[in-house]
Amino acid sequence: MSSLSNMIKKEVKELLTPATLVPIIIMAIVFASLGGVIGGAQKSLTDKPVIGVIDQSQSDISGVAFRALNSTSKIVFSYNGTDPAMVQDGLNRIQTQGGSALLIFPSNFSQRISANQSAIIQVYWMMKGAGLLEGVQSSVVSLAISEMDYEVSSYLIDNKVPVSSAVILVPTQLSETTVFKDRVMTGISPAQISSVMSSQGIIVPLIIVMVVIMAGGMVITSMGTEKENKTLETLLTLPVSRTSIVVGKLAGAAIVGLIMAVIYMIGMGYYMNSLTASAAVDLSKYGIGLSVFDYVLVGISLFLALISALALCMLLGIFTKNYKAAQSMTMPITFLALIPMFVLIFSDFDTLPLAGQVLVFAIPFSHPMIAMRSLMFGDSGIVIAGIIYEAIFASVTMFIAVSLFKKDIVLTGLPKRPGKKSGWSSLIHYPGKK
Repeated sequence: MSSLSNMIKKEVKELLTPATLVPIIIMAIVFASLGGVIGGAQKSLTDKPVIGVIDQSQSDISGVAFRALNSTSKIVFSYNGTDPAMVQDGLNRIQTQGGSALLIFPSNFSQRISANQSAIIQVYWMMKGAGLLEGVQSSVVSLAISEMDYEVSSYLIDNKVPVSSAVILVPTQLSETTVFKDRVMTGISPAQISSVMSSQGIIVPLIIVMVVIMAGGMVITSMGTEKENKTLETLLTLPVSRTSIVVGKLAGAAIVGLIMAVIYMIGMGYYMNSLTASAAVDLSKYGIGLSVFDYVLVGISLFLALISALALCMLLGIFTKNYKAAQSMTMPITFLALIPMFVLIFSDFDTLPLAGQVLVFAIPFSHPMIAMRSLMFGDSGIVIAGIIYEAIFASVTMFIAVSLFKKDIVLTGLPKRPGKKSGWSSLIHYPGKK
C-alpha cells in the first residue's frame, strides 16, 4: 500500500469516528421526522375540515351557506333550531370528533342582509395547540368560510337581492370565540393567539439551546485543555480527593450556570413585557401570562437543565484526550438540545404522540422550553414533574462522573483495543521487521 493511501486511511480513521457519525445520524432522523410532520400538515390542507353547524335562522340564505360549507367541509354535527343547549352539545361533539370549529347562524342572519348589513356568524374555535403547525386546520376552515361567502354573494346577485355592493363583497362577518386548554376566550381567534405566542415559542427554545451549548462547551473544552497541558495530572497529585476535585469543578460550573440563568431570566422578563406591550391582543385579559412564582419555576427548571448539561459534559469530558477531541464531544450535547427545540417550535408538548412526549421529556434540556408555555396556561404539574426529573438526572449523572473520575480513564481517555496500531505508528516500517 502506498504512502498516500496510508495517509488517506489514517485521516479517515481519525475523522470518521462514532463521535462524528452519531450526531449526523441523529440529525438525519430528526429532519426525517420533521419532514413527516410537515408533510402530514400539508396533507391536512387538502383534507376537509371537521366542523359543526347550527342554523338558527332556517332561511334561504342560511341554507345556501350551509350547503356551501357541506361541500367543502365534513359536518359532524348539524342542528336547525334555537335551543341554546345545543351549542354545548355541538361543542362536545366537535371536541370528541377532533373538529376545528362550530359555526352558528343566528336567527337574524337573513334579516341583517335584507337590512343591507353583513350577517354575523358566531364561530367557536377548538384550538389544540400553539405550535407553528397547529393552526393549519383553522386556516382550512377560514378558507371554507371564504368559499361560503362566495356562494352567498352569488345567490344575492342571481336573485337580485337589493343590497349594496359592500354587502355583496362581504356578506358575513365573524364573531369569534376560542376554546383553548379549557379556557373560553371571547373576541379572539386562534390566529391572534398564535401570533402572540409564536415569538415566545421560537425565541425561548433558541436561547436555551445557546446557553446549554455555551456552558457545556466550556466544560468539555476545559477538560480537554487540562489533559493536553498536563495540568490535570498535576492536580491529581495534590493532596485533594478526586471526589472534591470533580465536585469542585461541577460547583464552579454550577455557579457559572446560575449566573447565566439569572441573566437569562432578567432578559426574558423584559422580553415578555415588551412582547405583551407590543402585541395586538393582550392575553393577560384572558388569564394567560406568567406570575412571579412562574418565573421562579422557570428559573429553577433552567438552572437544573444547565446542571444536567454540565454534569453530562463533565462525563463526556472524562473520555477526551486533548482539545481537538473535546470539540467533537460537544456535538452530542448540541443535538440533544436541538431535538426538543425543533419539535416544540412546530408543535405543543400536549399534542405530541405518546412516543414523542416520552422522547422530549427524557431530554433534560427540553423542560425549560415546555415550562414557559405550560405555565402561561396554569399547567404547573408538568413543570414540577420536569424539575424533579431534571434533579434526578443531574444527580445520577454527577454520581457516574465522580465514579469515573476515580479511575485511570480520567487520564487515558477512551481505551484502545489491545494490539491495534493507530496514528503514525501504522505508517512507519522499521528495517528488519515485517
